[in-house]
Amino acid sequence: MTASYLDAATLKRLSVLQTWRTTTAIVFDWAVIAAAILVSQWAQHPLVYLVAVLVIGGRMHAFAVLVHDFAHYRFTNGNKERSDWIGDLFLAWPVLTTIGSYRTNHLAHHRYTNTDRDPDWTFKLGKKKFTFPKAWQEGVMDLVSYLVVIGSIVDIMGILHRLKIAEKPPLSYRLARLAYYAAFALLFTMRGIWTEVLLYWFVPFLTTFFLFMHVRSVAEHFGSMDYTSELGGTRTVLPHAWERAFFAPHNVNHHTEHHLFPSVPFYNLPQLHEALMAHPAYAAEAHNTVGYTTGLVRETLIGLPTAQPAWRPQSKMPAE
Repeated sequence: MTASYLDAATLKRLSVLQTWRTTTAIVFDWAVIAAAILVSQWAQHPLVYLVAVLVIGGRMHAFAVLVHDFAHYRFTNGNKERSDWIGDLFLAWPVLTTIGSYRTNHLAHHRYTNTDRDPDWTFKLGKKKFTFPKAWQEGVMDLVSYLVVIGSIVDIMGILHRLKIAEKPPLSYRLARLAYYAAFALLFTMRGIWTEVLLYWFVPFLTTFFLFMHVRSVAEHFGSMDYTSELGGTRTVLPHAWERAFFAPHNVNHHTEHHLFPSVPFYNLPQLHEALMAHPAYAAEAHNTVGYTTGLVRETLIGLPTAQPAWRPQSKMPAE
């Protein structure tokens, strides 16, 4: 049924890789981080610092989204080993992961989505944090747990558990990664900027980065889903403009489209969405939700005002 939603010519066109677009995205994300740090350092004001933490956490989330594209070999048609090194050096290693380990876990998620062989699904299913609907007070406490680091530590432990399925990389790779971190540690020591590294890297990493990742993780496969349907077990969120910077960088909100056609790189996902929505059967069944802070909230929480989202899925299953 999946293939019937999109003609082969359109899929081929949308799957063409444009290396310059991913390169531009990487440069943009690093530039935003640098600008946030410079402005905060110049202002020397607590509120400006808090904004910087939000912005940097959002760009770290953007790194994770690009790591996802690299894991699907969506950077270039050229040398795959060189592609992985670029992804590691500029995206994965800075947020303490690797392209290879993420790829092993993520491709298994694609192959066995929402089944007992899906490592993401089996780890999250039944966990209190991923049981919906829940009272709004509990949902708020889940988010607060990230701001006090506890939620992030729990997620890090979960990630390490899931990444155990990845093969141990060669010794040369592990030594290169160790040398990478050692070189930066030496640089930070020589410059005497460990306080700044803590404030502008590790604080956002352990708070807003994992908070945004959690919201996106919930949005993709949990809350008011119909797991019996081909399209019902995965959600696409149509974000409000400001939400893109934090919850949906680089079009990661188009998750249903990505699951159906993972060959399409992130920059063509909006076009893929439009092409799929032109198919009546897809438009009728796809789980499209308006807004992370509006539609998603109403689909995952109870005890809220009775206002309805602009769009709701046609079929729902009882609370997980």
